[in-house]
Amino acid sequence: MDRLACGDVGFGKTEIATRAIFCAVSAGKQAMVLAPTIALAKQHFDVISEHFSKYPKIRVGLLSRFQSKAEKEEYLHMIKHGYLDIIVATHSLLGSRVVYNNLGLLVVDEEQVCFLSSMLFRTFNVSDYPPR
Repeated sequence: MDRLACGDVGFGKTEIATRAIFCAVSAGKQAMVLAPTIALAKQHFDVISEHFSKYPKIRVGLLSRFQSKAEKEEYLHMIKHGYLDIIVATHSLLGSRVVYNNLGLLVVDEEQVCFLSSMLFRTFNVSDYPPR
């Protein structure tokens, strides 16, 4: 199921995304949030972390180029083994080094849509993520 939320600032796009993330994570899936810049990724991380602060079992992570190599490796391990439910980052999440445990939802911020469609189809093979 593909959906596109369009609207001006303050129209509730982030709220829609947050509710979709909650549904995906509640179903045992991981959710990935892509932002066009690190600053916006941090903003999304802060908003999502605040929304899910009432749910201590839901773990949110921010992958950033400002992390040390050891921190990045730890995050990649946590993503691969399902220790993170929600991962927020820039297009670095599309790299071949990132292996997901049970990816169920991809939220893409507006500015990346232009180049992402072809990259996503090359990066994610539908058969890699069968329905459960």
